[in-house]
Formats: sequence, C-alpha cells, structure tokens
Amino acid sequence: MFAKPSVELERRSDGVLLLRSGMPLGPYPRHIGEQLLRWAREAPRRPFLLERTGGGEWAGVTYGQAHSEVLRVARWLLGQGWGPQRTVAILSENSVAHAILALAAMHVGLPVVPISLAYSLQSKDFSKLRSIIQRTQPAVIFVEEPQRFKAALQAIQSLHDAVVLVKSRDAVTVEEGFGAGAVHFEELKEGAPVELVEEVFSGLTEEAIAKVLFTSGSTGEPKGVINTQRMLSANQQGLAQVWPFVEQVPPVIVDWLPWNHTFGANHNFNLVLRNGGTLYIDGGRPTPTQFHLTVSNLCEIAPTVYFNVPRGFDMLLEQLQANAKLRRKFFSRLQLMFCAAAAMPRDLWDALRSLTHKELGHSLPLAAAWGTTETAPLATSCYFDSDAPGNIGIPVPGCELKLLPAGDKYEVRVRGPLVTPGYWGLPGRSAEHFDEEGFYKPGDAVRFHDDNAPERGLLFDGRIAEDFKLSTGTWVRVGSLRLRSITALSPIAQDVVVTGHDRDHVGLLIFPNMARCRELACTLPMEAPPAQVIAHSAVRERVLQSLQELRQEWPASSMHAESAVLLEEPPSIDAGEITDKGYINQKAVLTRRAHVVELLYEGTHPAVLRVGQLAV
Repeated sequence: MFAKPSVELERRSDGVLLLRSGMPLGPYPRHIGEQLLRWAREAPRRPFLLERTGGGEWAGVTYGQAHSEVLRVARWLLGQGWGPQRTVAILSENSVAHAILALAAMHVGLPVVPISLAYSLQSKDFSKLRSIIQRTQPAVIFVEEPQRFKAALQAIQSLHDAVVLVKSRDAVTVEEGFGAGAVHFEELKEGAPVELVEEVFSGLTEEAIAKVLFTSGSTGEPKGVINTQRMLSANQQGLAQVWPFVEQVPPVIVDWLPWNHTFGANHNFNLVLRNGGTLYIDGGRPTPTQFHLTVSNLCEIAPTVYFNVPRGFDMLLEQLQANAKLRRKFFSRLQLMFCAAAAMPRDLWDALRSLTHKELGHSLPLAAAWGTTETAPLATSCYFDSDAPGNIGIPVPGCELKLLPAGDKYEVRVRGPLVTPGYWGLPGRSAEHFDEEGFYKPGDAVRFHDDNAPERGLLFDGRIAEDFKLSTGTWVRVGSLRLRSITALSPIAQDVVVTGHDRDHVGLLIFPNMARCRELACTLPMEAPPAQVIAHSAVRERVLQSLQELRQEWPASSMHAESAVLLEEPPSIDAGEITDKGYINQKAVLTRRAHVVELLYEGTHPAVLRVGQLAV
C-alpha cells in the first residue's frame, strides 16, 4: 500500500536540522482542472459526486456530466466579464452544486472563497462573515438553501454588489437580503463561447489563485490563506507517491468534512478527483443529533478509505461495536483509516486497532499526518505502521522541514511548492509568517519518535506558543498533557484546555461530553439543565477519580492537573474558541474565560474539583 519510508537529514552547526523526503516530487498538472478533463475522457460514466436527495436516494454526476456542468457554469461566469480580482463566495455546505461551481470558477481563474457554515448559521453577530465579505468583494455569493441563510444574507446585504446564486427554488425577494434578486443555478446558460473558456483555462499557470481558505481565527479576524493551483496539485502528487494504492484502486469515500477547510477540500475532495474516485457526500456530522445520518450512509456505502477527526472516530467506534450490519459493511473493502485535525487519544487508538483485528483477522492501517491550511494541507505523512497515535510521519515529496531546537523538542517550519505565497490582502502579515530562508512558520512543535532513526517519524508536540512555565520554573508541554488528560477523563471530557501559566500547579477547563454526563447522572430527568448535570455527584466523582489516577501515573507537577472545572457553556464559534471541525483554540478559551481560570487558583470555590478532594 505504501512507499518505503525515506528521509534525508542535514545537520547544521547551530543545531538546526533540515529534513526532507528521500523521494523527489514527480511532475504534476499546472491546474487540478486537468484531472477532471482526464477522467471525463477516460471514465466518463464513472460516478464522481453523489449526494442524498430529498427522497433519500443517492444522485449526482459522473465525470462526463461534471465536466459538461463545469463548462456550462464557467461560460456564464466568464460571460459576466469578471476577472481574478473578483471572487466566488460559497456560504453553503458540501453539495454537488457547490463542487461544480467551485470547479467552474477555478476553471476560468476566479478564486473560490468557501465560508464556514458556522459564520452564517451559528454566529449571533455575523462579524466574521461580514469581515470576509468586505475583504474578498465577491462577484457571486452562492447559497444552496436561501431561507436557511436569510439572516446571514441580510447581515451582509449592504457590503457587496454580488450576484446571489441559489440552488433551491424557494421564493426570494429583495427584502430578504438578495439584492436585486437571485439567479438560479440550473438556469445559468448565457455566457462566453466554449472556445474562449478553454483559451482562458489553458492560459492559467500553476500560480493562479485557486481559492482563499479562511482560518478560524482566535480573538481576531480570520486570515484568508491563498491556495494556488501549484499548492493543490503538488500536494496530491506527493500524497500519491507515498500512498501508491490510491492509483491502483480508485478511492471511494463517504465524507462529511467541510470544504471550507483544507482537510475536507484540498486533501479529501482532491484525492478523489486526482485518482478518478467517487465521493459520497455525507450529510451527517459527529454530533449527537446528526451522527445517525453518517451511520445510515456507512451501512449502505462501503468506503475504501475513511477520513474523520478524533470525535468522529470516537462516535463511530461506539456504533461499530454495537451494530453488526454497520461493522460488516464498513470493513468490507476498507484499506485505511485516517485521522487528522487533532491527535487521537491512546485509548481510542487501541480500541479501533483491536476492533479491526477482531473483524478482519489482521490490523488495518490507522494513518495520521500533519499540515496546515498554509500547506494545502499535507506536509508530513505517517505512511508506515505506527505503534501509537501522535506519529505524524515524515515529509512528503516536495516538502522540506526546518527543525529548530526548542528545549526537548523542535519548532517546525516548512518550505516547498505546497506552501502558500501568503494571505489575501495582507502582504505585511504574510511576510512575518516566513523566515529569512523562505520557510513558513506555523508555530507547531515536534520531536522524533526515535532520535537515531528519523525515518520512524515525528511526533506532534503541541504549539510552541501554548507551552508555559509554572511558578516553580517547570515547563508544561500543553500538547502532550492535553492528550493525556483527555484519555484519563474519557468519556466525560469532550476536550480540555490546560491552565497554569506562572501558577503553582496545572489546572483544566473541561468541556464535558454532555450525553455521557447525563448517563452518569441517571437520577436526573433527561431535560435537566447542563449546570445541574455537571454538578451531579456521580459526574464529579468520576472526574476526581480520573484526576487522582492521572497524578498517580504521572506524579511530576507538569504532567498532571491538580484542579479542574467542568464548563457549562460550550465553546463559542463567534469568539473563535472552536472550529466547525471541533478543534479547540486554547488561547481563545483562556482569554475569554479568564474569570473561570481564576477560580482554579483562588482557593475553595465549590465549582472547582481538586485532586484528593472528597466528592461533593
């Protein structure tokens, strides 16, 4: 399945290491649209994109149909006279229409700006959405279901002169925020000649801006990461070289990961497109109210590769253990499971490995990788069997890492054709994210799995800026402590935020898994408010027991938490505390909840749980 791991290590006299793949990056297309052209010629009837209809059946487009649709929409876009200075903003979730519009815009050089659903549907003030629209000045704003986005569209109505493009035929009016009225996606006919479209497409270089992906931001505004065609194509070429199996069997994936994120779009969607595979768009999410849709889809469609975040795998594991039909279908042709966006806790890793061995009689690769929105996203890949989670592998072809000593680990920087040229409209901020040798500085830390064998991979070790010292001068490695704490507090903790900068001990802010807490607090009615659930003695005793066990196993002051608070309020999208993939921004949480942090260190507040304390 995998290429043989190969790295080259260069040591500099100042202790800096340069780590690169032993495989040179092969040739790649100047534009990902060439992959669509290829499969439209070679496999025009092969299903490309499929989604559930209102009646519950799967429907979508083949490669031949997708190519025809992309040309139709591209002719309309080009016929309006828009150039690469104008963008195409997409507010809607993953769908066939979303994909066709994005591919068509890129086909004629208009940058695509897919915007997080959370900024439109979960935000209370729409500040991030307003900021993105103002900065990108879209020529087109696509909303598949206009009524769902009514409030968001009203919030941005005065900020743009874009054509609002809709898929749904719901009645729309000027008063509802659609400007001069909406245009229907299916009715895009008038436009430039096909010959002009192809001329424009052929003239695009690998430096053409494909899309602008906005990072989640923390307490400030999100940054728009420029993604060029070079980045997208180089990324998939490097992935194919370390995963040669994707070229042997066209991948089939069932995937929910949003296309406004680099994981779902650049990694997963482009993997399918590059290798002539089929993508079933999963309408589910790893949430208590939506995960049943994912289970239903996986009971029907067997993936060859399965992608998810740790929370998604946690929920899937529970279903796989309980549902024999799901288990048989899921594993029937699965070649690999892949987890990214956050590190997987050890107990979840072990349980998944055990289940696959029990079901298949052998282990199944459980892969991980590392990268950022700025690397589109793949920089390293663990394309070998690892004995534990957290191994992010070694550089993929075309990627060079610079490792700067930082205590007992390394700050990691990245250079290569897969790295962004900068941020949309922010040349000053772009420059400060690169060093004097052109390496991008993500602020992440790594260490070697084996100092004497670099080919055995790197371990992700948190973010440099998140680590801190206790008042004793002892360094706390937040990344490893966070994972250790989540594992110890499973299944009570959905996630944790580590505190203790310049304090005498480490503390935890715990975002609880409310469903599991309710199971423990079984004497309460199901409609009991969250505050009452997390205050229940059974929940508090479980947390105290876990904290005590963690201290016994890891007695050093920097390795465990002495106190914790269960948070009633979930993380806020508007405040940048969480992304729509479920990743917690530690800095944003600590800033917004500074008053809660103070409780951990002020003495005897009843909400605080302390190691050694009797349950209240």
